[in-house]
Amino acid sequence: MDLRSGHCFWPIKSGLVRTYPSLSQSLDCDVLVIGAGITGALVADHLAQQGLKIVVLDRRDVGRGSTSASTAMLQYEIDMHLSELITRIGKAPAQRAYQLCSDAIDTLADITQQLPDCGFSRQTSFYFASSADDVESLEQEYQARKEAGFDIELWRQKDIEARFNFSAPCGLYSKQGAQVDPFLLTHALLQRAADNGAQIFDRTQVGKIEQAEQGVTAFTQRGYQVRAQKVVFACGYEAQSFLEEKVVDLNSTFAFITEPVTTFEGWHEQCLLWESARPYTYMRTTSDNRIIIGGADEAFKNSELRDAVLPVKRAALSKKLAELMPKIPFEIAYAWAGTFGETKDGLAYIGETAEFPNAYFALGYGGNGITYSVVAAQIIADLYQGKPNADAEIFRFGR
Repeated sequence: MDLRSGHCFWPIKSGLVRTYPSLSQSLDCDVLVIGAGITGALVADHLAQQGLKIVVLDRRDVGRGSTSASTAMLQYEIDMHLSELITRIGKAPAQRAYQLCSDAIDTLADITQQLPDCGFSRQTSFYFASSADDVESLEQEYQARKEAGFDIELWRQKDIEARFNFSAPCGLYSKQGAQVDPFLLTHALLQRAADNGAQIFDRTQVGKIEQAEQGVTAFTQRGYQVRAQKVVFACGYEAQSFLEEKVVDLNSTFAFITEPVTTFEGWHEQCLLWESARPYTYMRTTSDNRIIIGGADEAFKNSELRDAVLPVKRAALSKKLAELMPKIPFEIAYAWAGTFGETKDGLAYIGETAEFPNAYFALGYGGNGITYSVVAAQIIADLYQGKPNADAEIFRFGR
């Protein structure tokens, strides 16, 4: 099944960054990473820097799955409010989950400084109440984040109207956020991993994986084998097929990007924007003065139905953008749809499960896929090397 459709902007913008061969021989390695999107790239890069022998396989071209459909808004906020997450899992682990996502943004800032330009930039963020009914919830969230030590401000209606084209009853302003080109970042990370000895193969589909006492053997559909001590599943919701435990619900999301605009009047600091309504609309800008807007999510049924409603969703998002930013004339350049997964508590699933020995899972579901993937790379590296990592408990299976 296709993970996305339409015309995703990032591969169009950057074209064929780098080519990788398909696997044409059997190999041995320490860790096999299945998935060459942003998650697999972050994991492979981090493990390769530890001196491990890494092989990466993907049935598509590198970065052409969900990664190419990502709007790549990097936020520490997860899809469940911190105040609500505290009631679900407790104060300390909930605050730690938020802090890990915040730290991941700083880690990505450091990573991208060492790589070719990946369109990374620090951005402020504004999360606004879609209606008066959401004010109390955002006030509670403000208190929860302040108590957790986050640098955050609660803006009232007059504050918002002084800075934006639109009005809202209140909102949360945060200085910790960023944005990136996920397609370029994926290629840059995999190139660095390759420089450190990793072997990357795309257009190579794994047919089955057999367990052995000392590891796993993955069999490709062309008849080659990859023998590894451990396998990392970094292939998003497609990893669900290897698990009996249902960890993800599928949704379809829709987005478009504009042609370059001539003004950002009424858009304070060109900050990341998202709202309290569910499903929520989210917006960002790009380094070449475009606007990306996404949302209008629906429960996923199949890719054909998802693709059929793309024109309707594009029109709805266009109307939303015009309402929020009436002083910014825009023309739609490309629109696309994608399938993504979300969990009941908004947290990723990272680490081991008894269902599949000799495997790690890096499943960064929800709106924080990239920041969760940074966390996953760190946890998986520690688990492989036998180092304790208390954060693994937050994202464990069977929770």
